[in-house]
Amino acid sequence: MTATEQEKPAAEPISRREAMLAKIADLHAEQAKAVDGGGERNNERHRKRGKLLARERIELLLDEGSPFLELMPLAGWGSDFTVGASIVTGIGVVSGVECMIVANDPTVKGGASNPWTLKKSFRAAQIAAENRLPTINLVESGGADLPTQKEIFIPGGKIFRDITRSSADKRPTIALVFGNSTAGGAYIPGMSDYVVMVKEGAKVFLGGPPLVKMATGEESDDESLGGAEMHARISGLADYLAVDEEDAIRLGRRIVARLNHRKAPVASGLEARLAPRTSTNEVGFVEPDLPADDLLDIIPTDLKEPFDPREVIHRICDGVGPGNEAGFDEFKPLYGSSLVTGWARLHGHQVGILANAQGILFSEEAQKATQFIQLANQIDVPLLFLHNTTGYMVGKEYEQGGIIKHGAQMINAVSNSRVPHLTVIMGASYGAGNYGMNGRAYDPRFLFTWPSAKSAVMGPAQLAGVLSIVARAAAESKGKPYDEQADAGMRAFVEQSVEEQSLPFFLSGMVYDDGVIDPRDTRTVLGICLSVIANQPVEGTDRFGVFRP
Repeated sequence: MTATEQEKPAAEPISRREAMLAKIADLHAEQAKAVDGGGERNNERHRKRGKLLARERIELLLDEGSPFLELMPLAGWGSDFTVGASIVTGIGVVSGVECMIVANDPTVKGGASNPWTLKKSFRAAQIAAENRLPTINLVESGGADLPTQKEIFIPGGKIFRDITRSSADKRPTIALVFGNSTAGGAYIPGMSDYVVMVKEGAKVFLGGPPLVKMATGEESDDESLGGAEMHARISGLADYLAVDEEDAIRLGRRIVARLNHRKAPVASGLEARLAPRTSTNEVGFVEPDLPADDLLDIIPTDLKEPFDPREVIHRICDGVGPGNEAGFDEFKPLYGSSLVTGWARLHGHQVGILANAQGILFSEEAQKATQFIQLANQIDVPLLFLHNTTGYMVGKEYEQGGIIKHGAQMINAVSNSRVPHLTVIMGASYGAGNYGMNGRAYDPRFLFTWPSAKSAVMGPAQLAGVLSIVARAAAESKGKPYDEQADAGMRAFVEQSVEEQSLPFFLSGMVYDDGVIDPRDTRTVLGICLSVIANQPVEGTDRFGVFRP
């Protein structure tokens, strides 16, 4: 080391805020790829045809000034397909009714459906079913992405099954057809309750003119074979004929207005959130005691460093005030202290909260969580899980103390709980801790991650270390020398691979969450979700599996 290098000051450690802002900037850059759709050239070509972009159609459809909670915008990230998977999904208010909106993006390969489109569509249908939402499909798609048909054809039938089941469940389905709806895609309007087609724009047929020519020898054109006016006048497939795209959207809004949708009144909700208010109890809730901007300073750059989740709770939940005198009522604060549990309100909705404090779950934390989940089911209150866990504790002392059976009790309670669950992965979510804290496999109503989140079977260094120990033991059992250089290379490769695959963009691309969100938006996002959940009564259960003593 030279004298100059010795005199050079050490680099200032990056602050938590700086680290989070950098991650949020990366998030915005990736989300911009989804918004860009097929790119500037394809977008411009689409506009020159007199057509609106997918998100422009959604914006006109929504009530003025109301938010749109876009879901799974990064689907397909890291794959060979365009980020967003050629479809836009989300929840918004149309004519005063919360609806699931699904819009094809025709600037991406003509709106063709690829395997990630299916995953995203299936998840949107699940959310609509669980929360009793009408569904509006904004249709313009060339059908299946043919090179990947083997991954689409068989499972793709579930989309049409879901539409018909939605109708049978008295959850109306509406199709606004702006362009092509070809082959299997023709069944989207065919199976919807209400169909609007744009004159000289919509083209709905099982087989287009070239296929008909090949199959039957018949000569035909788009309009006579599947045009909007033909379907409105002759086939009867179109219930409404729109003169242009704006008119189709107007008709769609009128259809929703006539659905006779009834929602039980609640203290708050999406509509209430939009109403003018002061910081007090005008619409049934008060703003948090502490500002959301502080959330940027809470998550450590090193997720092994613990943080107090109460600091998050006090910035996303309703503050102290009328109807919420205590703000956050902590349950069992002195027992199992690495898991915080308690009651709060969020946009006026009561919630039970389970939040990891120090990362590791011990037997006491698992037992505490089990009891708390049972209590929430007893009084019909939704549960909010805030993750930062490295999993359940391991070691001889803890195995002998029953960590397996206590962890199993917690997972049993999560699995059989019937109140709605919301999950936010703030930091680490490793191993069975992901299961116990209601990860994707346990069907939370909604699951979002922060840009700081990581999720895997275990931490990268731990996983690489385990593989190294196993390989070393195998070499010793065979009496062979162990290659330390190869071991170092293996560990470095595994650590890098696991690190990449545990990051939020990768997981979101796999549709393992409903979106990566800016921590400062957490309260708003959860408020919308709780409003949607309130479309039907919350009912818990007293039926759980066998709890091993």
